[in-house]
Amino acid sequence: MTDMTKPQKIRCDACPVNCFIADGKSGACDRYANHAGALVRLDPLTIIETAGAPLVPFLKDGSPDEWDGNIIKGDRPFVTAVGAGTTYPDYKPAPFIVSQDVDGVDMVTVVTEGIFSYCGVKVKIDTDRHIGHERDVVYAGGEPIGHVMTSEYGSKMLSLGGVEHLTGGSKKEGRVTCDALLRLCNREAVTVTIGEDDHTTEVIIQAGKAPIINDAAERLMRVGCGSATIGMFATQWLGHVDDVVVVDDHITGVLSEHQAGKELDIPATGIKIIGRRSTPGRYFQVAEPGTGWGGTDIDDPLKILGPFNPKVSQPGMRILMVSTTGEQSAYFELDADLHPQPAAMPDVLRASADLIAENCEPSVCSVLFMGGAGGSLRAGVTENPVRLTRSVKNSLTHVSCGGAQAYVWPGGGITVMVDVLDMPTGSFGYVPTPALVAPIEFTLRVSDYSTLGGHMDAIQAVDTIDTADLRRVQPNGQGHDPMSQSHYRWPVDSAT
Repeated sequence: MTDMTKPQKIRCDACPVNCFIADGKSGACDRYANHAGALVRLDPLTIIETAGAPLVPFLKDGSPDEWDGNIIKGDRPFVTAVGAGTTYPDYKPAPFIVSQDVDGVDMVTVVTEGIFSYCGVKVKIDTDRHIGHERDVVYAGGEPIGHVMTSEYGSKMLSLGGVEHLTGGSKKEGRVTCDALLRLCNREAVTVTIGEDDHTTEVIIQAGKAPIINDAAERLMRVGCGSATIGMFATQWLGHVDDVVVVDDHITGVLSEHQAGKELDIPATGIKIIGRRSTPGRYFQVAEPGTGWGGTDIDDPLKILGPFNPKVSQPGMRILMVSTTGEQSAYFELDADLHPQPAAMPDVLRASADLIAENCEPSVCSVLFMGGAGGSLRAGVTENPVRLTRSVKNSLTHVSCGGAQAYVWPGGGITVMVDVLDMPTGSFGYVPTPALVAPIEFTLRVSDYSTLGGHMDAIQAVDTIDTADLRRVQPNGQGHDPMSQSHYRWPVDSAT
């Protein structure tokens, strides 16, 4: 080639976009580049190794040492799919099919970065604050990317992404959805708006961080509903107050009517709660959802009280009102007309509110990636993809994502869900189709791999991998070992 010759572009076939990449440039995904006419993967292959243990040599010269308490042995590296590359266009074996001896068992791990058009994230936000009604649309950058799901105990739940948003809407909707999912999965902050018109909430979500709701950072997750709080802390109030109301958007509790109060012989106080009575001491719908006391829309707890019963109530009765996080509390005493009047809170009651707060866990956002390993991805493992599905269901093949434990949903297909905080940083990429690129590993015995029709000719021993450009990371806090025999349903007499 002369100096006047224009360098030739090369075509990348790692995804359906099929970029033509000039020398020294990267493709649209920033994952593959043209290096002197060769298509190269930019991110390094990631291997998990135990702290302080050398990566090389791999299980060389002798058997592993006695177990020293580490879940993942120092001489047992695990090759993840992070940085491995993809199988696309799916007629070829996975980028790395790696074998090694694990406690006398010949194991193989098939790693690939899957292109997931069918994927999304489930977001758990630990807060009492109202962020949106069930089925409210979640927006990012003005585009719909998901919706509010059914609330769980002390947490709001979002379902974001999915093929309907990635490919079923406008081109911009798909691009914005993919970008939001990518940033969430890579532990970055994403600002979303929930709801429409007269009820909108802005929430900043970041895995492992407290949510920021309408510019206010959340601090605590509720200790329980109002009824549960009564049951947990009833003895703290015995003898110090005549009645306690724990304000909660879901189930507001009243000590004197609650079974816990009955067991402690706390007499009736004539208190009246404005709401729908369920069982004794438990009330629903005392107020509208909001960002006030106990996830309601009230700032004054007296708004949920009706007139006290003059046949039962007496002047001077002491009433404590507190939220399910202990962050809001107020003390009242009934005057001569049986109207509650604010009063200085006794130290013992202040301490009980502090105890509620102490028993609350920190408010945090959890981001779980969820994707389906379709037929194309499975073809990189075996020429007969359905056998891989059956092998996973029969616990002969263990599925992990970036070395992290993945939950495989029951039913058809291989639908996995994994906490992104358990995975190495930077585990996720994207392709502009749009789709997320996520690591997935299948680990099984070599004998089982042969049985399901695996690409046996593509197996390479772990100690033959070029270690020059590897990224080495430590095991996550869960210490998950994809090769542990506890994951497999092998017959006792056929472990090898």
